[in-house]
Amino acid sequence: MKLFLGKKVGVSKEEKELSYFKFFEREMAKIPEEKISLIDKLSEVEIVPFDQKNLFLAGNDENYCQIGYGVASNGVGFVCNETYMPGVKSEMLDWWFPWHSVGSDLRYKIWDPEDHYFARADKADYVCDPKVPVNQKTWSVNHYVLEDVGNGPGFLKIQFKRPADFGLDESIIGTEKCKSLVAGIGDGDCAAAMIHKWYNFKDGVILSSRFWVGYSLVEDKIIFALPEGVKVPIEVPKGLFAHNIKEFSNLASILPEVYTENKDNF
Repeated sequence: MKLFLGKKVGVSKEEKELSYFKFFEREMAKIPEEKISLIDKLSEVEIVPFDQKNLFLAGNDENYCQIGYGVASNGVGFVCNETYMPGVKSEMLDWWFPWHSVGSDLRYKIWDPEDHYFARADKADYVCDPKVPVNQKTWSVNHYVLEDVGNGPGFLKIQFKRPADFGLDESIIGTEKCKSLVAGIGDGDCAAAMIHKWYNFKDGVILSSRFWVGYSLVEDKIIFALPEGVKVPIEVPKGLFAHNIKEFSNLASILPEVYTENKDNF
């Protein structure tokens, strides 16, 4: 699987004039070799079950997959990743997830210039409202996304939720292993539940990601959506893992500068 295509997505004349276009022009950050080596190797352990996701939130899932991908015994495809982000503070990630969904498409493109085309929030007025706390600006907001996770550009609707509405114990948020988080359900070629949490580590944060491919949102309820006996094709979590380690390695390298220069610009 070719991680770096050597060709970036298109940008407009207007995008080239924005102050953060310089981040698009940079060479993408290198992925740690130990993660690249896992792309062709299935995880030997499964992800924490979705109905026990609060174990992950509290950092009590050490017996489950931490970095890797595979297909669980119930057919669910899974992806696990942890990214050390030196120089990044929790408030930067609280800001990043809503900020890249409004304004110019370039905001999403600088995250992964080879694979990201756009991400647009359906409630831009809510996202940009200064009265809404920054860590709540993804709650009940849908992001409409075009990105390439290995099989060419594909459309995706990410339905972000308040943690409690996702089945998460909000009393864990703010503790040692979960400073903050975003959670949502992706509705695309393969529906998936997703959590990105982060917590302080050394001079930055650890961003820890989990995906459960095979869960969907029906009538505002998260359900197991795989037909009996069906397993998610292994190519799906493999491609998602490769994409995830690529995009978050790059975000770690640019976020402190992007935040410092644009934190007051929603």
